[in-house]
Amino acid sequence: MGFSDAPNFTVAGVTDWTAVGGHGSDSILRTSEDLARETLALKAQGAGQNASAGMKSDPRSESSLRAALATTPGSFAANHQLGNFYLHAGRYSESLPLLEAAYRIDTASDENERDLAIACENVGDLKQAREHIANLLKRGNDADLHRVAGELDEKLSDPLAAVQEYQQAASLDPSEQNYFDWGSELLLHRAVWQAAEVFRNGIKAHPQSARLQTALGTALFAGALYDEAARSLCAASDLDPANPEPYIFMGKVEIAAPMPLPCVEPKLARFVQQNPDSSIANYLYAMAISKRQHQPASKPASPQVEALLTKAVSLDAKCSDGYLQLGILAASQHNYDKAIQLYTKAIDADPQLGEAHYRLGMAYDRLGEREKAAQEFQLHDEIEKRQAAAIERERRDVKQFVVVQGQPAASITH
Repeated sequence: MGFSDAPNFTVAGVTDWTAVGGHGSDSILRTSEDLARETLALKAQGAGQNASAGMKSDPRSESSLRAALATTPGSFAANHQLGNFYLHAGRYSESLPLLEAAYRIDTASDENERDLAIACENVGDLKQAREHIANLLKRGNDADLHRVAGELDEKLSDPLAAVQEYQQAASLDPSEQNYFDWGSELLLHRAVWQAAEVFRNGIKAHPQSARLQTALGTALFAGALYDEAARSLCAASDLDPANPEPYIFMGKVEIAAPMPLPCVEPKLARFVQQNPDSSIANYLYAMAISKRQHQPASKPASPQVEALLTKAVSLDAKCSDGYLQLGILAASQHNYDKAIQLYTKAIDADPQLGEAHYRLGMAYDRLGEREKAAQEFQLHDEIEKRQAAAIERERRDVKQFVVVQGQPAASITH
């Protein structure tokens, strides 16, 4: 089976992007980066595939398998079967020498070499795992093996090889999983328009995939198409109303976007209705209402916002952002003593929440406590400096893809 819509681009290389600009404010860019990483986590929560998918387990007991190996230590079957048993049990360091022994006896066994690659990966020998997958690919052009190769290449800091492997996997088998993996790799390395193209094609082939819709929303947000991003995330929540991920993504997009996004607030209302005891649901719904109420044509909704935020922090004492927003509400009502208490709780929940330190300093300044204000402003500046350095390091570690438009996928070779 081939692509229904072949891509019209080639990933030609990688480059640093530590001087990246981006659309809108730095907070929008940071939200985009965070959501790209969180999109990868949808991988494990979706189809649930991994390198051991399809592995056969030996039903015999450990003692009988050990006895068989003791009787015939030079047997391929005895070494492989006990190694496979340990592999299924998650005892990777015990499985590895047995699978290696079996491999020395018979290098042509696909099943054993695949097991060996999985064991190597799980003990941290990624290079050796990749070599075994390469051997298997020489013997058969298998989509699942290309996907595993892509995972290993990304872990080995070779994203260019990784994206090519994911593309090969999708070309051989345009499954929901393979579209998702390929698009997610493009998104992680800031090829956002190409990621969106892959996700759209994936949705054409798999229209009921909530995670492809969620991933498309992330890509569109990274491209500053905020309304389209919201619509995609809202569609994802309709496809899988019980899944919290699309709601959390749309809530973060709503907070970061320059203007309210019309479809988001009613979806977050549903999120709260379905999960009344969820701190994050109450917090995100409060933030959506708060954003809309700032529009001149709407009526004030502060009591509802305050009630939702209060519930959010009562459900989770570590909801630092909830305390921060409650403090901002109190300060807007000129209740600086209450604001100070709330900002202090936000800092107790998250000492690295720079904005809470800054606003606490502002509240102290309003009350004439200049020394306390100066201390909080200094803490804010120190946190901002550390976080900026950490962000710079993260951006150095994530290479940006260099994409050539108008080059068909078939031009890629290995």
